[in-house]
Amino acid sequence: MTTLPRLGAALKHDAFALLQTWMRDHDRALEIQDFVTFQAIVHDREALLSAYKPLLDGYHGPVGIHGPFLGLDISNPDPELRAIITQRLLQGLEVAESLSGTHMVVHSPFTFWHRLNDQNYEWLRQSLFEASLECLAPVVNRARDIGCVLMLENIDDADPFMRVDLVREVGSDHLKTSIDTGHAQLANGQYKAPPVTDFIAAAGDTLGHVHLQDADGYADRHWHPGEGTLPWPAIFDAIARTGANPRLLIEPRDREHLLPQTVALLEARQIAC
Repeated sequence: MTTLPRLGAALKHDAFALLQTWMRDHDRALEIQDFVTFQAIVHDREALLSAYKPLLDGYHGPVGIHGPFLGLDISNPDPELRAIITQRLLQGLEVAESLSGTHMVVHSPFTFWHRLNDQNYEWLRQSLFEASLECLAPVVNRARDIGCVLMLENIDDADPFMRVDLVREVGSDHLKTSIDTGHAQLANGQYKAPPVTDFIAAAGDTLGHVHLQDADGYADRHWHPGEGTLPWPAIFDAIARTGANPRLLIEPRDREHLLPQTVALLEARQIAC
């Protein structure tokens, strides 16, 4: 069995407030998930920051945020729209800086259609990469300035390498690959993409972050690990084989109060703690 660092959690405010003693006792990594929408990042920001400040006072675990993503395609071909997307991501980094966050999750733009048509349209890959690089350049620079790392997460990715190739092309320590285990499972089930362990292997030393969630290969379930069909021992072994040291965060859709129980079950299998 593979033993890995303590598991953290991706939580919203109320769930973190409920679990903060358990999180604090083990200095678990926290990913704050309240700032993913336009409303939260633009209009509700100060109220949310004020609510988090006392909860994070004296917190010693690593902290990050899930950046805004709804409607934000970093490969958008329209430069005027890309400028707005860049602005939203920079606003996300403002939040991260305010909370002393050292990572921010950004969503991948790549889809199953892109995998099917990568060779069909010779201009496609270059176009996607050029737009994404332009959109991300100011964000990566700002992340470097504040000591934050952007984590590029697979969403509808069916190709485990395209996102990693983009990370390698940027070539910055402040942009790394993120893997969501349930998203990879969905892509495997619906798009016949490689299994999640191959996504992990493809990331290699660029792997900086993992969302741990279980699923059934049909939809984006965000079940607790152990409730779906994912091969957890193989997943943790694949992570260890990369030689990277990613942040490992359970990202449940609901029943966050059961996270201590979920982690205890993983501990009992000597997989993680």
